[in-house]
Amino acid sequence: MNCQSKKFHPETSIDPRTLTFGKVLADKRVRIADKLFLHSLPDGRKWTYGEFDHDSSRMASGFDRAGVAPREHVAVMMENCPEQLLSYFALGKLGACTVPVNTAARGDLLVYFLTHADCSTIVVGQDLLPRVLEVTGSLPLLKRIFVLADDSAPSRQPHCADVPVLQLASLLSCEAAPLPYEPVFSDLAFLMFTSGTTGPSKAIMYTQAHTLYWGWDYAQHHHYTVDDTLYVYLPLFHGNGWLCSTLGALMADASVALAKRFSASRFWHDVAVSEATVTNCLGAVATFLWAQPPRPQDLDHRTRRMGVSPVPAFGVEFQERFGVTIMSSYGLTDYCMATAHSALHPREKLGSYGTARKGVQVRIADENDMPLPPGVPGEILIRSDNPWGAALGYYKMPDASLAARSNMWFHTGDRGHLDADGYLYFKDRIKDAIRRRGENISAFEVESVVHSHPAVETAAVYAVKAESTEDEVAVSVILRPGATLTEADLVDHCRKNLAYFMVPRYVEFVDSLPMTLSQKVEKYQLRTRAQARLGEMWDRVAAGIVVER
Repeated sequence: MNCQSKKFHPETSIDPRTLTFGKVLADKRVRIADKLFLHSLPDGRKWTYGEFDHDSSRMASGFDRAGVAPREHVAVMMENCPEQLLSYFALGKLGACTVPVNTAARGDLLVYFLTHADCSTIVVGQDLLPRVLEVTGSLPLLKRIFVLADDSAPSRQPHCADVPVLQLASLLSCEAAPLPYEPVFSDLAFLMFTSGTTGPSKAIMYTQAHTLYWGWDYAQHHHYTVDDTLYVYLPLFHGNGWLCSTLGALMADASVALAKRFSASRFWHDVAVSEATVTNCLGAVATFLWAQPPRPQDLDHRTRRMGVSPVPAFGVEFQERFGVTIMSSYGLTDYCMATAHSALHPREKLGSYGTARKGVQVRIADENDMPLPPGVPGEILIRSDNPWGAALGYYKMPDASLAARSNMWFHTGDRGHLDADGYLYFKDRIKDAIRRRGENISAFEVESVVHSHPAVETAAVYAVKAESTEDEVAVSVILRPGATLTEADLVDHCRKNLAYFMVPRYVEFVDSLPMTLSQKVEKYQLRTRAQARLGEMWDRVAAGIVVER
């Protein structure tokens, strides 16, 4: 086994033409076949790099024999598990386009994801299969469903009258065989959905090269090495868990310790058992860990580096309590990673998102895209000079793709400033988006579902702050003349058609909404008013209404 430790440095480069899933895993098979790649913590299963390459090739052959074609769009809707990763790599080897789907999606939102992305095949966990079966009548392109059986569930044969439902596990019994097409670096490999801001969620187009480059870049700037083990608990249908952590480990010849989901009570236990050296946190995760009662075991682990974005006010104390060095970074799934603050950066800059990555330019600009001096806040614009180092744009949304790249800069919709040393500090969001529990929520999509209730005339959705430092969803609703509706009934309507984290917590019925002269809702007025009287607003948590995943 050739496992010579190697350090990554931003001044090195990689040829994007070598970045396909097949070529990258073939390289691992030759160099480090016996090194551990994946450790599934819930069940203890493990794969070396050689075994993972072999099993993903078998699964790719199984997809091929089942009729999945190169360039076909395949949705994958599963909670974190080895089969999810095997599906991603197998479909990449086949040359299909993978569409990761948030496991919280249901009803109208699920139909939108699957139809907008033109998915003709779905790979789904057995616990989520009922949601898919409920909407198959609205999926005219659907040809087949692969289901990952849950061994703990009663044995039963899933059934769908319209399309065949096949067992995903059967694909691993296939022998690896030559595939009909050898993918190239420029092939479309993933459609990654991001939050809608001024419209529906967008599907971002990732080539094979860009997908793998993301992991290579993250490994470079955060100094992952062959000796590292990445503890991955963030969902693999999101950018950090998949692109930054898993692919970062892959491109550094490192190992992955995979958990099913985040648990504040089990986090440090899993970290210790897996002997993880690095992990990443988003949103309120650090807050939840900090809120746990201090224990003597808080330092009983090998993790010494932790990506935390945003860095909380108690960042210094967090480092001391848990014996870690905080790293941070700024980027958008829509485009690329822009900045990095690694463990090697000055600690006095803790709280910033670091400096621009190699090959990426960062500008703070006014409303006319003109650059602003250090210390002056404005919109964060980014531009990648790395060939194939940025996403292609939004699938079937050319106008939105062009608008985001006006004046040859990618417009993030975020507001921040650079200090005199070039360190980026995030201020707030310009776009109409909400961030809750690490999830980006489109106010437009929540409003669309609220508007679909027959009793609603119009509504405005916006963010407020409650107990945690993150956003909570609030909605102000005008009812149709003569209509009646309770807050609980509106929440129930949203629960049936939205992901659980998108369901409004605070609801108020109003006679009017504050409007601009151009008849746009002035949401800042709603936010300010709601924040001042949050204790008086109807609160589904206080009402005892639990929204299930």
